[in-house]
Amino acid sequence: MAKWAFAAAMLRFSVVKGEETFKMAVFNDWPPYAFGNATYLEGLVPDVVRGMDKLETGTCAGKTFELVLKPWSECWTNNTIGEGLKNGDFQACMAYTHTKGIRNDFCDFGHPIIDNNSPAGLLTLLDNGKPRVTGLDDLKGKTIVDVGGWAPGPDGFRLVKNHCTGQSYHLNATVITPSEDGNDAAMRVLRDGGADAMFVYADQASMYQCPDNGERDCNLWTGLGTDYAYVQTGQTGYLANGTTLVMAKKGSGVAAELNLCLVEFMQTRDYFDICEKHDFTSDCFPNSHFPNADSAPASWTKPTSELTGECSSGYCPCPHEQASCQKSVWISVDDVRRLEAAGRNVKKCA
Repeated sequence: MAKWAFAAAMLRFSVVKGEETFKMAVFNDWPPYAFGNATYLEGLVPDVVRGMDKLETGTCAGKTFELVLKPWSECWTNNTIGEGLKNGDFQACMAYTHTKGIRNDFCDFGHPIIDNNSPAGLLTLLDNGKPRVTGLDDLKGKTIVDVGGWAPGPDGFRLVKNHCTGQSYHLNATVITPSEDGNDAAMRVLRDGGADAMFVYADQASMYQCPDNGERDCNLWTGLGTDYAYVQTGQTGYLANGTTLVMAKKGSGVAAELNLCLVEFMQTRDYFDICEKHDFTSDCFPNSHFPNADSAPASWTKPTSELTGECSSGYCPCPHEQASCQKSVWISVDDVRRLEAAGRNVKKCA
């Protein structure tokens, strides 16, 4: 979540109705969670806050909420709490994934507003359609670039498993974090050859396609399935919970105080309407207003071992043995050895 040199803009959208006012910070470069401009913030999390602000009864009564536009680095940066959240410039940061690991040393997390829908993945460049790092790679001796300021984080990398082998990654895999926060900075490192793969949200590439709102370089993200692809998806081992409305300074009590208000709002028709509006219906927590409808999960939510198709889709399946050479899969000698060591039958084609 990138560092930006600009004057933060504050948006007050309600008349004070009580004695408690909570400033809720978010940046606008992550649609559909948060986007828009300094005049009006849009997205799932601003809409949920507006919905809570409208409730006049129950635990939300007497609480007023302000949306505050702040760079992500004011919330979390360089594996520590950001200065704005630390100093109390605002009470909470929104849209943060509740991860395991270091974030919990500095922050308290509230109830998730959507379920565990933030799996991680591994991106790599393609050479003539072939991934430079395959799904079977244990990444020994490889360099992995993490996205500074964002989940899943460098500590999260050690908590996920390779879905093609069922194993954790090798301890001699090197994880680096660019000096600049944000997805664009990490993608530049990957494209410039500074890393073999990128550890990132499994849906990030699809969300950063052009056109965009000008808050990122969407041209970096063109070529999904031709220039680069995911070789791992559906990695959830780093998650403690889903995407939250409240990440607060540890010990402040803000997360606990707002939990009951949030849970009450999540029982309303407005919560369902917001989930529908932003296409999160299958990820939101259903209440009595939700239909009993199932939808097919997106590729990025599935473990790589469950994927089929080709890397040209942007999501490579696990390399595997083939019964016939009429349609073979290219894998490296090292991958062949790993398959054979696992007891898999590999047919070598001429």
